[in-house]
Amino acid sequence: MRSLKQFGRFGYEQAMSCLFPVVIFASLAVTQILPLPLLPRYDWLLIICLLMQWLMVRSGLETRDELKVITLFHLIGLALELFKVQMGSWSYPEESYFKLFGVPLYSGFMYASVASYLCQAWRRFNVDLVKWPPFVIVVPLASAIYLNFFTHHYWFDFRWWLSGLVIIVFWQSWVTYEVAGTRYRMPLVFSFILIGFFIWIAENIATFFGAWEYPNQTDAWSLVHLGKVSSWLLLVIVSFLIVATLKLVKGKSNNRVDIHAKTNM
Repeated sequence: MRSLKQFGRFGYEQAMSCLFPVVIFASLAVTQILPLPLLPRYDWLLIICLLMQWLMVRSGLETRDELKVITLFHLIGLALELFKVQMGSWSYPEESYFKLFGVPLYSGFMYASVASYLCQAWRRFNVDLVKWPPFVIVVPLASAIYLNFFTHHYWFDFRWWLSGLVIIVFWQSWVTYEVAGTRYRMPLVFSFILIGFFIWIAENIATFFGAWEYPNQTDAWSLVHLGKVSSWLLLVIVSFLIVATLKLVKGKSNNRVDIHAKTNM
């Protein structure tokens, strides 16, 4: 019975952490089915995302520090979208007034929603990291993974080498989390794989509802190639490394403030 309660609590906290992504997917479905007045569909999606972001902060579901992280991801994701669309990796076929070089501005919120999930889950599950590698390793690794999304179009694709390097660097790392007062732990590499796989499932849902389309989906929708899991896995790793680094830096800063306050008492 206790295991069922723990699982139910875990599911509830996960659902709350996924609030922003759920709103995006629901909006994709609803805007495809219902006729929309005045503005194209992509523009309505942008308005919904902006409104949702405002509500998240206004209601206290997200903090201002988390908003800064999410905004950073929005910019990182938008930069990637601008490049990938120009390279023909995927496209946004529908019209939009708020479109930049073929990329609707709502697209950055899809990356921001991943950051929103990570920030929410981190706080709700009181996440802690065990045997986290030094910043001098983590930061260059995250940078190399992100840059490879761009450079592999002109040079060798290092994704599998980078994936192997991630396994080596984080082999002894664990993530611990709390559910209703009980702490659990999971190998960090396994958590990367799980999140990447679920995002691949979400990507299939998103393309089915016309969020964007790959070249093989132009005539009719088809399942996103399973190989895309590796891309999402690496993107999740970049996302996690950025959030973890910022959280650790914030934690050290708070500790210094606490120590300084106690010293002055």
